[in-house]
Amino acid sequence: MKTMFRPKIIDTLKSYSRAQLYKDIIAGIIVGIVALPLAIAFAIASGVSPEKGIFTAIIAGFVISALGGSRVQIGGPTGAFIVIVYGIVQVYGVNGLIVATFIAGILLIIMGVAKLGNIIKFIPHPLIVGFTTGIAVIIFSSQMKDLFGLKMGNVPSDFINKWIAYSHNISSINIYAIIIGVSTLLLIQLWPRVTHKVPGSLIAILITTFVVHFFKLPVETIGSRFGAIPSTLPSPVIPAISWATIQQLIKPAFTIALLGGIESLLSAVVADGMMGGNHRSNTELIAQGIANICSSVFGGIPATGAIARTATNIKNGGRTPIAGIIHSLVLFAILLFVGKWAALIPMATLAGILIVVAYNMSEWRSFIYIMKISKNDAAVLIITFLLTVVVDLTVAIEIGMILAAFLFMRDMMKISSVAHVDYSSDNGDEDFNRPELPEGVDVFEIYGPLFFGAAFKFKEAMKVIEAPAKVLIIRMRNVPVIDATGIQILKDVNEDAKANGTKLIVSEVNGEQVMMELKKARLLFQIGKANVTDSFEKAIKRSNEILLMRDRKN
Repeated sequence: MKTMFRPKIIDTLKSYSRAQLYKDIIAGIIVGIVALPLAIAFAIASGVSPEKGIFTAIIAGFVISALGGSRVQIGGPTGAFIVIVYGIVQVYGVNGLIVATFIAGILLIIMGVAKLGNIIKFIPHPLIVGFTTGIAVIIFSSQMKDLFGLKMGNVPSDFINKWIAYSHNISSINIYAIIIGVSTLLLIQLWPRVTHKVPGSLIAILITTFVVHFFKLPVETIGSRFGAIPSTLPSPVIPAISWATIQQLIKPAFTIALLGGIESLLSAVVADGMMGGNHRSNTELIAQGIANICSSVFGGIPATGAIARTATNIKNGGRTPIAGIIHSLVLFAILLFVGKWAALIPMATLAGILIVVAYNMSEWRSFIYIMKISKNDAAVLIITFLLTVVVDLTVAIEIGMILAAFLFMRDMMKISSVAHVDYSSDNGDEDFNRPELPEGVDVFEIYGPLFFGAAFKFKEAMKVIEAPAKVLIIRMRNVPVIDATGIQILKDVNEDAKANGTKLIVSEVNGEQVMMELKKARLLFQIGKANVTDSFEKAIKRSNEILLMRDRKN
């Protein structure tokens, strides 16, 4: 249990210094300020009220830092969840989202306890880029209503219907909203030329909010759409969960857990690369699970590790979980003392912020690069991207994983082959010093993995034998792995050999995994230990012994 769950804060506090405390405080304050507009924007884009994003950043951010397996991970609501959360809210309502988040937290804990922290290694990079870019496109398209100030009802969740709805309401464009939105984009892009210490998104919020409020511009604000923002955290409430509820929400909960696990571990890996650290993946998953449970108890939305905020933490000197804890305390202080003023923020400003977020997470450079290097990777990328945008993120991940697996198997089939080897003449291979092949002995050699995808090749190769040989040698020196189908093929060959009066010899089983599987299947016992050799020379010698015994009997 110690290795499975050991928060990084335990180790970092052993040698904690006053100088590092100062750096963590500064980093925590800056990240807290950066997180505020994002938390609000992500909540609204997800179809819930703005305070739920703040609650999530405070509660989940604190838990992820205090219990996580990374020294610098900053947790909270992220853009990746917008698509999932919006869809869940549309179908199951806010209460359904809270329950799904609670269940997702439990699933994340189970993943961590089951030591699935290396799950990210099994997710193909083209698939991650595909659904991430797809999410970015959906986030961008979802902000057109607020960016242009369109007077319309709820934006449809379906991508195509969304743009159809925009086209039907294009006549209601608000020029003031466009000016505010474009000004936000320009401020965010240009402000870093002035300073990197204060985020451009905060400056954009302060300036555009002042302009809209002072000049009484006719644009929609958070307050006009959602009302006042509470100045304190709500009382914790454990959601009521029944078996029927679990059956109904397990699929969206699993999607939240899977995406949360991928995002948090990706963020931790990026953080390790930036500062040379080494996160504990299983501890991180458990912490993410606890954080999502706590977030749902306080009425929040799903949370995970935030790559951009984590990077901001590192760049500003944060090196321990204390910085993340400070970040959540700063957000709590903002909620208590200035939260009510957040209601004045224009919706067009938040749309501009989210468009920048969508651009930053789009990974368009990686998208173009993958398209150029491999047809298989490009296929996984395009299919995952299109399914994410047009159908559903869950379907995109499922189909993307299946497609990637099938394409991988096809590649393995290409390098797998079974050949009937003719040793009657010197073919110039590395066996030119081999012993002479006795008459009545056939040799087959297997190249590459012997798995279900290559099974038909073995069967086809065996058909070249015109008459049963007295001895059949199967060389396996180039077989790195074997699966159950491969084992069954060898069993069938052994049974057919016995029926035809042929002795089977298996030669040069070099792979450790292959030998272990043969032993577990008791195939070595069935073939006979004397008929399993570690070199081709010994296989020839054994063939001569078998032929000699047959001659004596006859």
